[in-house]
Amino acid sequence: EVQLVESGGGLVQAGGSLRLACSVTGSTFGDYAIGWFRQAPGKEREGVACSSSLSGITRYTDSVKGRFAISSDNAKNTVYLQMNSLKPEDTAVYYCAAPIMAGNSCGLLRYEYVYWGQGTQVTVFS
Repeated sequence: EVQLVESGGGLVQAGGSLRLACSVTGSTFGDYAIGWFRQAPGKEREGVACSSSLSGITRYTDSVKGRFAISSDNAKNTVYLQMNSLKPEDTAVYYCAAPIMAGNSCGLLRYEYVYWGQGTQVTVFS
């Protein structure tokens, strides 16, 4: 079973940066796509970014394009989400997730993922 643990959240002023990390165990790292999602209070969980190491595909939701970047370190079994130019509306709990099957594509829809981390809080103040 795939296990994911997020870290790196915190409190940051608008315009600042944070890097989230998702440590992945229990699978052949790189075979699975990894997605980053976020959920703000009172809102649905939304897909932010995803990547597939097998194909090199990355996807971003429109609101973070040009500001966020997803990357992976195979030696550390870790996927990162670099978040720059943060805005108060980026405030949310951020989750990483993996699908049930290995594959070379990735998506930003919640139903595509079955393994989830516990989440890490990101708070952006103005």
